[in-house]
Amino acid sequence: MHVLTVPETLDERSFETLAADLARADGSRVLFDARRVRWANPYGLVGLLAAGAVARQRSGDAPHLQAPESTDVAHYWARMNFFVHAADVFEPSRLARALRRPAAGESDALLEITSVRSPEDVHDVVDRVRERAAAILGHRLNYPPSAVVQFSVILSEVCQNVVEHAGAEGWVAAQTYNWARRLGRVVAVIAVADVGMGFRGSLAAEHARRYGERWSDATALEAAFLHGMSRYREPGRGQGLQGIRKHVARWNGEVLIRSGTARIAAVPDWDDLPPLESGLAEFPGAQIVVVLPEHKADDTKRP
Repeated sequence: MHVLTVPETLDERSFETLAADLARADGSRVLFDARRVRWANPYGLVGLLAAGAVARQRSGDAPHLQAPESTDVAHYWARMNFFVHAADVFEPSRLARALRRPAAGESDALLEITSVRSPEDVHDVVDRVRERAAAILGHRLNYPPSAVVQFSVILSEVCQNVVEHAGAEGWVAAQTYNWARRLGRVVAVIAVADVGMGFRGSLAAEHARRYGERWSDATALEAAFLHGMSRYREPGRGQGLQGIRKHVARWNGEVLIRSGTARIAAVPDWDDLPPLESGLAEFPGAQIVVVLPEHKADDTKRP
């Protein structure tokens, strides 16, 4: 059995460590040791579910998961419905103790982890979030009422990406945090992950030939994210990711998409992520994170 140590801080950056270690498992059954985890954001949580699903696909056996020893962390994961979904991915006997832990009251999340399989799931997610989004975006992020519509569009598009392109189940979650050290303000984080065919597989039939030998995970991400290319021939299709990029840019936010062995990002001035990376550890499907920062009166960017 391959023992994989889950990073203490589990987010879009440390996910690369997780993906690389999983690749080294080489089809062996995996034990995910999350006992030392001290913090995880929505990307980390849905990414861990995706990693568990990949380990299950590669080995043919359900992986084991050792839950965080920190009571606070375990309670947060419970409030985000992580263990409910983990029971469908990981060996349930190892989760028995974690599943008995109390949820510690109502969550303050924008959206607890939710499965996405169909267009009906997408509509349900958007409907559930609309009321919370109006309160949180207005009171915590200082966004105008019109931003709630933009937020709903972003959420709908990242979920729709799973339905249209993955060919597999995905998970979505959203949460607000005070990034006091990193950004000095409150942020909303939306994350979605699936383990389907990914952008390269989804776009190959329509677009691989024109790229020839240059066709790769990276060029597929550029085609979809920067140029609005779609697997569909109908006019207007493929504009979803471009729309997300434009909406997020209005608020000086960030979008990162990982697929296969590459990831692409629209990076604001407050972060230092490279706009395009390739040669990453192979990981199926697509994983997306959107970060929307609090708006302050002296900000120069306006919606």
